[in-house]
Amino acid sequence: MWYNTKATERLGVQYPILQGPFGGGLSSVELVATVSNLGGLGGYGAYGLSPQEIYAVDQQIKAATGKPYNLNLWVSDTDAVHGTVSDAQYEAVKAQFKPYFDAAGIEMPPKPAPFKSRFEEQVQVVLDVRPKVFSFMFGTPSADVMEACRRRGITLVGAATTLDEALALQNAGVDLIIASGFEAGGHRPSFLAPAEQSLTGSFVLLQLIREKVNVPVIAAGGIADGRGVAAALTLGADAVQVGTAFLACDESGALPVHKAALFSEAARYTMLSRAFTGRLGRGLSTQLAKDLVGKESGMLPFPLQTTFMSSLRRAALEGQKHDVVLFWGGQIAPILKHRKAAQLMESLIAETSQILTPGRP
Repeated sequence: MWYNTKATERLGVQYPILQGPFGGGLSSVELVATVSNLGGLGGYGAYGLSPQEIYAVDQQIKAATGKPYNLNLWVSDTDAVHGTVSDAQYEAVKAQFKPYFDAAGIEMPPKPAPFKSRFEEQVQVVLDVRPKVFSFMFGTPSADVMEACRRRGITLVGAATTLDEALALQNAGVDLIIASGFEAGGHRPSFLAPAEQSLTGSFVLLQLIREKVNVPVIAAGGIADGRGVAAALTLGADAVQVGTAFLACDESGALPVHKAALFSEAARYTMLSRAFTGRLGRGLSTQLAKDLVGKESGMLPFPLQTTFMSSLRRAALEGQKHDVVLFWGGQIAPILKHRKAAQLMESLIAETSQILTPGRP
């Protein structure tokens, strides 16, 4: 059967369908459990959580499902040298963004506090709670961390945006590689070159990686229905990761206005921008992002830019001025149909079976 792949065997799931692990409060225990209980692999993006919060979420997931699930972290969770920027750099950023804060009628925020990486503390919790799957982005954990995961029976999944990154992940000893195409919503998880140089489409990237690596490959980006799943598997993927379609479901942690936007005409237009977080990511197009194309030097490094923009985001949401709010979303959003995760999962399975099962009408 189409769903018996190297990935399902390695992940311990029935169907080679992974739910994208969303960060920034967009993941939910309910979404993870729904996908896992229906035979896929639910995923929880934990990079923004404290170690104590990760532990608590893991306990909630374990209570909601006895099936395999995925915890996701960012290996590199800051681009700020020494965790901060100079006063001069901050003043320059303030000047560039002042018109937007003025239009919202709010004061300019103070310089963000220095940020200290939390990855080492976070990954220790992952080792302690032992999820079936640990996926990571923006690099590769140390050899010691990788070996510690193997000793605990944790399956390791890394994300690549280029063939070079996939080869680096294979050399590091990952069990599976996510081929993240530029169609995908959210941050581009590039780690060997600037994200602007890592813009290969999902199905081209999948074929390049499949040709050169020996570990199972998971296709991600531009997949939201059974036709997309079938196409990816036909091109050599061992599984798919579906992000935007699950993000739009009622069970995700996204705001209602965000979900509504993904089902609206606005979802026809997406773009890559650093304006909201300091790292390149795809979301629904906004006037603010359009205004700042080519002006990346006038933004703070991740995650300081996120902190800097937080008060503007709150004010814009309260005032329903969404042209300065980032709503993550991939290019596939205009074809979304399902608002319930169970219906989406069942549809993915049924549609793919209809296409890939010989003799089935």
